[in-house]
Amino acid sequence: MADEIGHMPRGPARILKAAKWSWQGLCAAWMHESSFRLEVCMFVVLAPLALWLGQNPVEQILLIGSMLLVIAMELANSAIEAVIERYGPEYHVLAGRAKDMGSAAVFVLMMNVLLCWGLIMLPRVF
Repeated sequence: MADEIGHMPRGPARILKAAKWSWQGLCAAWMHESSFRLEVCMFVVLAPLALWLGQNPVEQILLIGSMLLVIAMELANSAIEAVIERYGPEYHVLAGRAKDMGSAAVFVLMMNVLLCWGLIMLPRVF
């Protein structure tokens, strides 16, 4: 039942429902999106490396957090693409633009990963 301003009640039951829906979204992304699977596999490999190589909590957070941002944006991009595909396979310039922009957002965050890892790790190598 909604409260006076139309929101669903808050509380443990609502949190559990939200967690269930989130889990369903993660499972759907894993089943249907190869890019998501690749990014998660890279995260599983690189996150422990980040914990080991990061010299302090800030570096560890930057190394791991930058990868989590890519995964989150990949989920958003997949959602955009699913909504567009829902309306049919025919090409529309706005649908193409939306898909390209979602892909570009993932790319920008991947460049952020390279920047974070590069700025933290390269000074140690040279």
